[in-house]
Amino acid sequence: MRRRQFIAGLGSAAAWPLPARAQQGDRMRRVGFLLGAVPATESGSTVGGFTQGMHELGYLEGKDFVIEWRSAEGQYERLTDLAAELVRLKVDVIVAASPLAVRPAQQATTTIPIVMGYSTDPVGNGFVTSLARPGGNTTGLAGASDDSAPKQLELLATIVPKLPRVAILTNPHNPNSPAVMKSAQSAAKKVDLLIVSVEARNPQEIDGCVCCIGKAKRSGGHGSE
Repeated sequence: MRRRQFIAGLGSAAAWPLPARAQQGDRMRRVGFLLGAVPATESGSTVGGFTQGMHELGYLEGKDFVIEWRSAEGQYERLTDLAAELVRLKVDVIVAASPLAVRPAQQATTTIPIVMGYSTDPVGNGFVTSLARPGGNTTGLAGASDDSAPKQLELLATIVPKLPRVAILTNPHNPNSPAVMKSAQSAAKKVDLLIVSVEARNPQEIDGCVCCIGKAKRSGGHGSE
């Protein structure tokens, strides 16, 4: 899905509870936006993309709605408290911008609508009952990272013949990671490719992983990741 379509879809999903509450009057709606790693002050593309999508649907920030931004900034254990804080603020809808934020939001409320910004396997993760009928108070967007991973490996193997192994960067806290890794490993076996899982929980760890992979490649310890 192209970025513009994703943004519009997220805005559309987040907007659905607002007209449903029109009978409460013309008061300004409050949208709770729950982020996992990116600080709210540095999430420019997320902020701009979301407000743009809402604008395209006829909702203007400051006129029709305000956004309460909350970010765990990589300290994912904080998501539970942040979700509870949004509930205490009585927001009209909670947008879980990270898959890690979905469960804390669901634990915090069973009545306030929750919109998943992205989830690879929302049914498998237990976020919704089914894609056709999510049930409960959760809706949103489902991605296809687990389906696209095999194609990415296939293209990589075509570009780099006789590639012995590939390092895949994953976040062990992300509920999407197991499905993506399982799909990638299954596809890798078909082309005799070894998958190496490299874990990073925050931007700082990503930098460390890149350095380690680079050193291993130069030393020949891990082949051609």
